[in-house]
Amino acid sequence: MVRGNYESSVASLLSQIEAHRDRLDTARLNDVATEQRTRVGKPAELSFYDLARDALDGVNASQQESKVLKEAFDRGEDVPLTNVVLAMQKSSLAFEATLQVRNKVLKAYEDILNMPV
Repeated sequence: MVRGNYESSVASLLSQIEAHRDRLDTARLNDVATEQRTRVGKPAELSFYDLARDALDGVNASQQESKVLKEAFDRGEDVPLTNVVLAMQKSSLAFEATLQVRNKVLKAYEDILNMPV
């Protein structure tokens, strides 16, 4: 009986996290599109610079959120351990993906430099 309650509370927590993440993603996309329209005065045309900046800002935000949750948990505040672990894993995965993209871009740059003319 206890296991069933635990599983249902975990499933409920995961569905709440998913719903919150979807709302945040939608809000971020709306904010970026609105910012682009107001900056240019026409529909958003995202440049590579804007996409890269937004991606790096997202990774930074993920790391900051992870840090804040970890510190709150360490202080003994009422923060579920699952939220702390999920935030840390999300942050780690985002950083690793960014690192891999950077490596691929540098490799492509080196390949272009070494091309015979």
